[in-house]
Amino acid sequence: MEMNTAENISDSNEWFDDYAIPDEGFQIDEYDLTAAPNDFNVITINNFIESGAIKIPGFQRNYVWDITKASKLIESLILGLPVPQIFLYEEGRNSFLVIDGQQRLMSIYYFMKQRFPRKEKRAELRKIFDREGKIPDEILNDDEYFSNFKLSLPERVPNQPNLFKDKKYSTLNDYKSQFELRPIRNVIVKQNVPKDDNSSIYEIFNRLNTGGVNLTPQEIRSSLFHSDFYEMLQRINLSSIWRGIVRTQEPDLHMKDVEILLRSYAMLIDGNEYKPSLIKFLNQFSKKCKTHTPEQNKYLENLFNSFLTICEDLPEGVFINKRNKFNIALFEAFFAAVCRERLQKREILKESLNIDQIKELAEDPEFLAASQSNTTSKANVLKRLERAHAIVDPL
Repeated sequence: MEMNTAENISDSNEWFDDYAIPDEGFQIDEYDLTAAPNDFNVITINNFIESGAIKIPGFQRNYVWDITKASKLIESLILGLPVPQIFLYEEGRNSFLVIDGQQRLMSIYYFMKQRFPRKEKRAELRKIFDREGKIPDEILNDDEYFSNFKLSLPERVPNQPNLFKDKKYSTLNDYKSQFELRPIRNVIVKQNVPKDDNSSIYEIFNRLNTGGVNLTPQEIRSSLFHSDFYEMLQRINLSSIWRGIVRTQEPDLHMKDVEILLRSYAMLIDGNEYKPSLIKFLNQFSKKCKTHTPEQNKYLENLFNSFLTICEDLPEGVFINKRNKFNIALFEAFFAAVCRERLQKREILKESLNIDQIKELAEDPEFLAASQSNTTSKANVLKRLERAHAIVDPL
């Protein structure tokens, strides 16, 4: 069967048979959070971005504004017109994640660099920014990636040029200091209690960071808990074998495939300790993975790659259900069962997988019952893992 491309998949739910409840939420206690307003001027904000104090969380949306919209923001700042406030999450001392305001911050950054990113290069530039914490000068000066950032502004009055049209940061002249010193309201959100649980910040992020398009739980999670472990998930997600298993050539735009990988690891490592909600469970597991050593991440990557290698001998569509969707519950339970003993021994998989065991698990009455209603309850999640372990012979 031919794999599907990103162009003809508008909704990941068309291809992934998910048991999660998408609108799971949290009660936010009154005294869990503080939100303090601060007025940082433009040059201070730019310095924060340059130094890495303000971080655009990994895997947020790419920069999507066109030069006209970005120019209007810059003009508003020069003129002193009100602009929307920016929300930052205080991750640590002098370390802030952008909750809401990515497009505005990057517009300021690019204007002060006097370079505007070409649309077709923005995904690649985002990866460079994530890796380097900035855009290296050699990339900024490369016309394949950037064009000159001159303000693109409309003429408001016939035959009367806009004062700032075609201006660059270096040619603002008398208005340069006015622009640099213009304050922008920043609301800094900090979670105080409990210190070991980011559920409240997650919900704040979920409610604020819409950008016109609601982010999925995994997009938010990847931003809040970005780590070397998440970098490893991204590498696995690009594996040609994995792309064949999920039957899509391109990674899902909303990171559903990354969430499947995360869930599979979480069920393997911490599945026996699962308790609802699924979102909170995955958030806590993601936070825990931030403490992994490079050696831990390397082993987990090797373990999954060894699983993928022995999956090459399986028939196509083995994890696809009767509705022609990828069965996440089946995949994660089977993966956890197959890898459990190897994980305990810090070994990788070498033997072949048993297709009959996968079919038996997929048709097992108890497994099916635990996959069809109240699917994120503790009893049903543990039942699926239990049935997978009972059916899959230790390798």
